[in-house]
Amino acid sequence: MTHVSKMPGHLIRRLHQISTHVFMTRTREAGFDLTPVQYAALDAIRQSPGIDQAGLADAVAKDRATIGAVADRLEHKGLVSRKVNAKDKRARILALTAEGEAMVASLSPIVEELQKEILPGLDADERRMFIDLAAKAARAAGSVAGD
Repeated sequence: MTHVSKMPGHLIRRLHQISTHVFMTRTREAGFDLTPVQYAALDAIRQSPGIDQAGLADAVAKDRATIGAVADRLEHKGLVSRKVNAKDKRARILALTAEGEAMVASLSPIVEELQKEILPGLDADERRMFIDLAAKAARAAGSVAGD
């Protein structure tokens, strides 16, 4: 029987813990108060101007209720604005505020740099291979799960 420390689920959970810890530590050191999901949401909004909350949920792989709460917090922080979609009154269109744009611009190099710390012990080729394999598995799992 395989020991839990060699099981993909355990390793993915540990890497998630490491990733979150590194992200929170480095961004706080830089003076920012943002979670990894909040940053992912800001980046997705920047990449897709006019995205609605349902589209954002899909873009960051979170359920709609969670994204609604994330959008609430980002709006409260003054980083995102939400407007009712004229074509669908139930939908909320998201946009970065000037403060949100500035935060993403300031944070992006920090987030890019901290990626190396998330996979300690791997060289550049191994990191690329890990990312390729993880993306392949995520795509396959997403299509199976109906994402």
